[in-house]
Order: sequence, then C-alpha cells, then structure tokens
Amino acid sequence: MHKYLPHTSKDIEEMLKVTGAKSLDDLFSSIPKSLKLTKPYNIPNVLSDDDLTKHMQKLSSLNKELVVFRGAGAYDHYSPSIIRSLISRQEFLTSYTPYQPEVAQGTLQYIFEYQSMVCELTGMEVSNASMYDGATATAEAMFMAYALTNQSKVMVSETLNPRIIDVIKTYAKYRDIDVIVVPQKDGVTDLDFIKENGKDTMGLIAQNPNYYGIIEDYNGFADVIHEQGGLFILNGEGQALALIKTPGEYGADIACGDLQSFGLPLSYGGSYVGYMATKMTYVRKMPGRICGITTDVDGKRAFVLTLQAREQHIRRAKANSNICSNQSLMALAVTIYLSTMGKHGLVEVANESMNAAHYLYNELLKTKKFEVVYDQPFYKEFVLKALFDVEKFEKELIEDGILGPLHIGDHQLMFAVTEKRSKAEIDLLVEKVVNQK
Repeated sequence: MHKYLPHTSKDIEEMLKVTGAKSLDDLFSSIPKSLKLTKPYNIPNVLSDDDLTKHMQKLSSLNKELVVFRGAGAYDHYSPSIIRSLISRQEFLTSYTPYQPEVAQGTLQYIFEYQSMVCELTGMEVSNASMYDGATATAEAMFMAYALTNQSKVMVSETLNPRIIDVIKTYAKYRDIDVIVVPQKDGVTDLDFIKENGKDTMGLIAQNPNYYGIIEDYNGFADVIHEQGGLFILNGEGQALALIKTPGEYGADIACGDLQSFGLPLSYGGSYVGYMATKMTYVRKMPGRICGITTDVDGKRAFVLTLQAREQHIRRAKANSNICSNQSLMALAVTIYLSTMGKHGLVEVANESMNAAHYLYNELLKTKKFEVVYDQPFYKEFVLKALFDVEKFEKELIEDGILGPLHIGDHQLMFAVTEKRSKAEIDLLVEKVVNQK
C-alpha cells in the first residue's frame, strides 16, 4: 500500500462490499477508456535542490507575461509587496479555522477588521468573514433571499457577468429555482420589465458597474422590488466601490461581489475572495462565519465567532449554506491592502483606473476604427464595435506582448484599464489599432 494512505487491505475490502464494487477499478468504470492513462507517468528521477530550482526556473521561463487590457471580472491591479510578505508568515499561512478564540485572537481580529472594511465599502450593516469568490457569493446571496422570501423564482439582470449568471443557474437548478433574465435596454437593466414581472419572485440580482463596465443608476429599483415583496441583491466589484454609490445607498438588501482588485494577483484565475454584506435584520440567514467583538471574563477586549455554532459548518443539511471554510488568507490580503492604501489612497487608485480607461476610450474613437456601442457612463471597462478583423488583431497583440480586449461577439470588444497601465502602454495599443485595415 502507498505509505501516505492509511487504509489497509481489510479496510478497502470492507468498503468495496458496502459500495457493491468488486475492485477499486470498478469505482472508475464510468470514466471512458480514452481518458485513462495507460502508459507510465514518466516522472523524472529525484533532483538535487539546485537542479530542481533550475528545472523550475526553466519551466517558469516558458510563461509569457503580457500587458493586460482585459478584465471581465479579473483585473491586473497593483499588489503591494507587503501583502505577500505578511500572508506568507507561518502563523497566517498554516492557520486553521479559529474555532478556539483563546488561541486565535490574531486571526479573529483581522477577520473583524475585514468585515468592518466591507461594511464601510458597501454601506451595509453587517458582513460575513468572506466567501470563495464573487460568483459563488452571488449565488449564495440568491439562496439567502430564497430562505427569506420562500419564493422559487429570481430575477437576474442580463447585464450581470455571464459567468456569474451561469453559476447562479447551476445553483438554482438543484433547488428548483426558476431564473428569469431581465433584458437590458441600451446596456442597462430594464426597470419596466421588473415592474411587470417582479411579483411572486424573491427579487432582483444586478451588478454595478455591470458586465459592460457601465455604471448603472439603480435609484428607485429597491422601492419597486420591495413593493413586490422581493429583495434587491447588488453585485459590485471591489475597487469601484471607492467611487460609485454604495449598495446601501441604493437600498440594496444584500451586497456581494469579488475583492480580487484589492491586492490579489490574477494568478491564472484564482484564488480570489468574495464578499457578502447585508442588513442586520437578515443576519441570521447570512451564510459563512461572522466575527464579533466582546469582552472576556477579565473585562478585556476579545474577538469571537458569533451567532453561529461550530456545528453549523459541518451539519450541511441544517446549515444556511454549504460553504465551510472561507477564504480567510485572501481576506487577510484584502485587509492588508485596504490598510496600506487607506481611504485617500483607495480613491486615488480608483481614479487612476477610471481616468486611464476614459483616455483610451477617447483615443480609440479618434482612430475612426471603432463605433460606440453604449452611450453610457463607465468606470474602467467599456465596449466598442471594431471595424476591422478582430481575430487578426488579437493574434497580433499577443505576438507583441499584449493581452488585448475581450471579444464578446458581433465585433464588439470589451477593454479594461487599471492603474498599472502607463500612458506609453496605452498609446502603443492605440498605435496597433491605427495599423489595422
């Protein structure tokens, strides 16, 4: 037996009897033969420390770093070096769930600070200790609304990121929840559709800025949704919350989204960190952990997990959610980022992203190679319709070390610009556009 597997031959024999399988191979019989590896793994022999380092450096050199002008939910933002330095410390990197507050005060304190910062950013009253990512946080917000309203239909704006809509539909399928897609009107959510179709639903899930980068005006949405007996769930990307109206100001009941832009590198798609915040009225239906502050027997300040027992995280059938371990390390990274940048720094960085995006937008239109798609206010992303071969354009950009805009169909390209993009890089992209025929 493999030395790292504790099961004895007798253990395996007993388990096979329970499953009805004759052998371990029977457990994998559903996997097509064409997908099974029949040749040796070709694992190399052991290497010395120095040789292994050189080998890994050689593999790393095969990666090609690109100048990124693409977003759609994951953005190339600056990550202060202090973040990696601190989250790599042993007490953070290897720490487990803080069930015992006596020995986890440091972890509980930064979770409490994370929650406090999320509440300030969203304008909500209470936050949990983080979620896996923005997409699953949004789906969990739907489950929360489901529990609060007892309705089996939910409205989802068409301007929500399509990947998030996919996750919502997947979650909804196994709860027998019907997803009603609210059509867009010139790139924004159609309020008239909600007025006509919002009855007997759990409410609306929308996004701001939306998938196209447009800053939507959600004034009046909460009133309409509440009159129909539903809840207003608003997804928002982290950095944008420094500038635009908060979900709380729009009367949202649940705020959720991704905080990847707060110091988490792209990392080939993760790991990122989702957030969820709500009104105190709904706190007992909010999934995940909540850290609170109290005093110990000596009257000293103490941090604890509150409102939820440990069993809620392991008795899945009776829990509000199947989320068990949150992205605590990522939440710490976000907390360090926000503490490092401060309120003024956060606004300054957000303004740099927005100004750079608008500069690129205007320069691209000057080339006469694009048409305006949505005449709407935007933050750091925007969509233009190209008047040239977009596939050829993308290949040329990659050859020149640039990850260009995302093609979303019908020659429409979605650009994203962050504070990391210099004027020289933006001008180079514009020059590449000028050369298109």
